[in-house]
Amino acid sequence: FVIYQDSSVIVLNKPPGLATQGGSGITSHIDGMLDSLTQGKKQRPRLVHRLDRDTSGVLVIARTVPAAAALAESLRHRDASKIYWALTKGAPEKKRGTIKLALAKRGGRGEERMTGVERDAENAKHAITDYAVLDHAGAEFAWVAAKPVTGRTHQIRVHLASLGTPIIGDYKYGALAARPKGAIEDKLHLHARSIDIAHPDGGRLRVTAPLPKHMLKTWKLLGFDPDAKSDPFARVRK
Repeated sequence: FVIYQDSSVIVLNKPPGLATQGGSGITSHIDGMLDSLTQGKKQRPRLVHRLDRDTSGVLVIARTVPAAAALAESLRHRDASKIYWALTKGAPEKKRGTIKLALAKRGGRGEERMTGVERDAENAKHAITDYAVLDHAGAEFAWVAAKPVTGRTHQIRVHLASLGTPIIGDYKYGALAARPKGAIEDKLHLHARSIDIAHPDGGRLRVTAPLPKHMLKTWKLLGFDPDAKSDPFARVRK
């Protein structure tokens, strides 16, 4: 659960199915557990970013108010690199690319979803995601690394679905095409693999989170390397 900590930050490997914050019908969430992570400090740890409920992986927590402000500033100025791993249905036509598709919220309460729209559409927010296909299992599945340049709600999920390659287990945006086959578990296959962000005390904070059990099982089943450490975006965008 805690994969890194020092006097200013704590980094969690959030399990899938656990919400980052509370909401309608949500009684168990990371924000409600932060009191247990004070560990002698008088200040309550603070969230500085979020992950979707069913997305696992790196979640950075600030241990002090100054650290929270510094991390928020780094995120605001995009001085952070977050890489996600996903299993998609089929492989994107191009092995490497950048998706530029504006997003807008549609639907009523409880049925809200993000939709790709024209940039000048009402309430549209520009969204950019770099991606790279790291491996594939025939034409059926692909291991895709995604690096969001902007940080919109459900951005990676909508963007990969827009290529005709939805994330396995993502029925909200992939419908029946997101259904797994064989021994692959019927869960969202999206993991916040790593983060590289300016550390509040100077230097860089670089942390990598191991895959959750269901994705580790899938990676081994398909012959993918769950311990791969290369950065496919090192020469694409810094």
